[in-house]
Order: sequence, then structure tokens, then C-alpha cells
Amino acid sequence: MAEKVLIIGAVALGPKVACRLRRINPDVDITVIDRDSLISYGGCGIPYYVGGDVAELEGLYSTIAHAKRDVAFFKHVKGFNVLTRVEALEIKRAEKRVVVRYLDDEKDGELEYDKLVIATGATPMRPPFAGSDLPKVHVVSNLHHASSIKKAISNGEVERAVVIGAGAIGIEMAEALTDLWGVETTIVEMADQVLPQALGKDMARIVEKKLADRGVNLLLSQRVMRINGDMENGAQSVEIVDQFGKNPPTTLECDMVILAAGVRPNSELASAAGLAVGRNRGILVNKMMQTTDPNIYAGGDCAEFTNLVSGLDCVMPLGSLANRQGRIIATNINGGNEQFTGSVGSFCIKVFDMGVAKAGLTVNQAKAAGFDPLYSVVAQSDRAHFFPDADFMFMKLIADRKTRRVLGVEAAGPQGDAVKARVDAVAPLLKFGVDVSEICNLEVSYSPPYASAMDIVNNAGNTLDNTLNGSLKAVDTFEFLELFKQGNIKVLDVRSHIQSAPFVEKYPNEWINIPQEEISQRVDEISELIKNKVPTGYPLYLICGTGPRSYEIQVFLNSKGITNTSNVQGGYGMILAIHEPLV
Repeated sequence: MAEKVLIIGAVALGPKVACRLRRINPDVDITVIDRDSLISYGGCGIPYYVGGDVAELEGLYSTIAHAKRDVAFFKHVKGFNVLTRVEALEIKRAEKRVVVRYLDDEKDGELEYDKLVIATGATPMRPPFAGSDLPKVHVVSNLHHASSIKKAISNGEVERAVVIGAGAIGIEMAEALTDLWGVETTIVEMADQVLPQALGKDMARIVEKKLADRGVNLLLSQRVMRINGDMENGAQSVEIVDQFGKNPPTTLECDMVILAAGVRPNSELASAAGLAVGRNRGILVNKMMQTTDPNIYAGGDCAEFTNLVSGLDCVMPLGSLANRQGRIIATNINGGNEQFTGSVGSFCIKVFDMGVAKAGLTVNQAKAAGFDPLYSVVAQSDRAHFFPDADFMFMKLIADRKTRRVLGVEAAGPQGDAVKARVDAVAPLLKFGVDVSEICNLEVSYSPPYASAMDIVNNAGNTLDNTLNGSLKAVDTFEFLELFKQGNIKVLDVRSHIQSAPFVEKYPNEWINIPQEEISQRVDEISELIKNKVPTGYPLYLICGTGPRSYEIQVFLNSKGITNTSNVQGGYGMILAIHEPLV
């Protein structure tokens, strides 16, 4: 008798397991169940459907050849059965049966299995404040949600929207509402930055400035108290208060609310069956994707696995991971020995006309994991500087101070594919605990339309290497801006007189200009400047366009015994990326 494989969930992981298993074993009996009627869709594409990049909803559940991935497609093309509108209620492990409910006729039944795969995904969180269940309050999880949101907007019912949560979904939905539909959109976030789980504060500030420049109202460090409205008219306003209690509550009038406050793994079915669940509420699996019952596998958004940099368990709801894990599960069900060792947390997002990507740990995550992180921030052309459409890319590289182990990388820039490519070049190395020198010498391809001869990846490594060995003493851009606002520091601008003149004119007491080519002749002047005009306890802050020139000046001054200097990370280019122009 053919082995029976039952798969619970038919969105990402489930169909991948079934398709792969059928390709390598034509005889196995495969059944996939799902409580929804729409299956095998690209959930990560929902914001792009709402925003018009994907014209039709069917595009999210169609193949490249425009075939709909429905029950008939999987039966006649892929060779296995999918039962929709069937909900799994209980796993009877001893009997190897799953109790199910057929939702259309409200009847219960049981399905047998030899091997079971749990692909139940994750559910958007509805925070416990009042009004989160009102009409016009939407989550973004499935195609029904997507259709409902877009229908309301396209019918002209939405002029003002509030998005609660500044993670990836919240930002993508804010872009969709603003860019295509012109909806007045406000994002409310409890943390003091956007993408708090993905980026450090400096790189997040680049995203925040882009959102503001494109008309999104961003309210950080704000807590939602309630959504006001009634069941007849739906949500009408959102009441918020700042986290520090400095200001009275504020009311945001709106016609729609999007809840994007994160997701939780759908692990209740597994937990009720006695399977182990981790601290993040995900189903615990081994490297072969088996749960604590070797006949039951799990993966995708409902599973918990190891972060290969921190060593801690994590969940990561991404379709890319689900598909990779699905292939491994199918191989192992068929007797193979494929392993999923974990993830370094690679992530990317489009924010209007900018791409952002990261892999590994942020500085705060590295500290929490017991590392002593040090980092570099560089600003550089994303292609040869002489190429017509060259533009700034910003990259941050993080390493452990003591071991020099690379812990994370973050990048942002207008060429999203180029940003992703740089981060993807570093990401595979993170699990091996490589030294910073590996990034300094990382081989990447070069052609002027695509990169500089010394790529930004290598320069990020070089800058961090210089910082670790003590030849570069740098100041964080945020810290510099805060000190500059206080007006008690001195800045030495080594750019040209023409570039520096507006700054010297506006800030005569703080801003001094000595161009790079004049530094060697004016060393004594700089020495006197530090002795007599730099406030006690502060260094002389060096700045140029992107950082390299001011670093060279720092090295030169060090050789002359002038060591009380600090280089502004990323130069004025980084300041412009996160702050309004200083002049």
C-alpha cells in the first residue's frame, strides 16, 4: 500500500512539499487540506496588488504561464489532491489520524497519514485595544483581505487611512495607499524607529526620511489606545498617546485602519497534540524539519528554527524560506537526509523608489546575544562615480570588537537590485563566522554600469577594519547631529571652499573649512585650533562628502601627533540621508 502523506496548509510550504514529493516519488499518496478556498498564492505580493503593481488578484495565484493554481491544477497537472474548505481540528498522533471539519457542510471526519506535514502559517495579530474588531479595520493576511481593502479604496471610500505598525507589511501598505491612490496615510509605531526588528536606527532613519518625503505621516513612539467607531459605520478614528506620556492623547480621523502589528505562528494544533513549541510560539523542528514526533514535519511561518549568527531560536515569515524548507521536507519524507541548518535573517524591502536590505544581527540584537558590536557606515556611489546614473548607496557592517567576527550587514539605496545584491554577497558568509578581512577582500564582479572598482562591500569592510585596528576613530551620525544641535563642538570640513562656504557662513562658531589639499601646510593652525577652541572633553570632528577624505586627514593628523579627532561616519552624504540639509 502506498505511503499516505497528509499536508495541513496549502499556501506556500504545503504545495512545495507536495509538488517536490510527487516529482521524486510517483507512487506516494498525497493529500493537502486547507480551510480557505483560495490556495497557493504569493501572500508577500498583497501590498503590490493593493498598490497596482499586480493588476489582477489572480496574478498572485497563477503560474508564469498564467495557469491558476487551484484544486483542478494540482490534481491534473501536479498529480495530487487538494481539499479546500477543510479545517484540521485535532492531531491523533497515536492513531496517525487528523480530525477535520468540512466547513461547507459543517461535518467532521478523519484523515489518515503515515507522514504528516504542518504548514499552518501565521496569523496577523489583532492588538487587545478596543475597536480592533470593528468594520473597516483590516489585517493583511490572505487574498480575501487584499480584495476587501482594494475594493474599498477603488470605490472611493477611503480618503484617510491609519496603518498600525511600521514593520515590512505596514510600510508596504502605506506605500500602496499613498503612491497609487493618493490616500492620506499615517503610520503609528510603538518603537522609536521603523523596521525595529530589521534595521539599526541610523539605517531605519533613511527609510523614515523617504516615507516623509513621499507624503506618509510617520508617528513613532506612539501607542494606540483605542479605535473609535461602531459596528454600523466602522472605524472612524484612532486615539493614540506618546509612549513617554509627555503629550495628551491625539485623535487621528480615518476611513480605514490597517493592522500591521506583526504575526504569530499558528502552532496551537501542534501544541495541543503534544508537540514542542519554542519561546517564539513556533513549532520546534530539528535540522531535518521534523517535530518532536519523527513522523510529523513542520516548516514555514509556523515553525521555529535557529538564527545562525546569534544561535537563538527565531521565526521568520517569508515565502522564500517556506519554499526552501518545503523541498527539504519532501526529500526527507522520501528517505533523504537533507538539512535546514537555520537562517541568518536575510531581508529586503522596497520603499517607494528605494531598496533596503539586511542580513544577520542589528547592533542591538548583537548586544542582546552577548556580542560587543562595532560598526562602520559608508556612503558611496552604487556604480562607477563617472557613470551618468550613479547615485549614493549606504551600507553598514557590524562585527564583534574582540573576535572581529562579522555579525550583520544593512544597506539602502535607489537601485534596489544593487542593494539586495550587496547584502546577498555577505549573507552566505555570516553563518561561518568570518573575519572582517574576508569582506575587505570579498570578490564581487565589476563593470562601471554596475559597481565601483572598489565596491561598497569592500569599502564597508575596509572602514570597519580600520575602526577595529584603531586607525579610524569615528562618531555615529546621530550622535554627531545631536552634539551639533547643542552648539558646543567644532567641525573641520575638508571639502573645497565652494562646498563648505554655506556651512561656514551659517555656523561661523562651529564650522571651519580647510580643504584637503591645504591641510599639510596648516598643521600648526589645526593644532592651535584644538588647543584653544575645541571644547574640553570633545574631539575635533572631521567631515567630508562621504568619509574617505576626512579619514585620510585623520591618519595624517595622527602622524603629526594630533590625535584628538573624530571622523563623521558616512560624511555629509549620510547626514543628508537621515536628516534635513544643514544649510
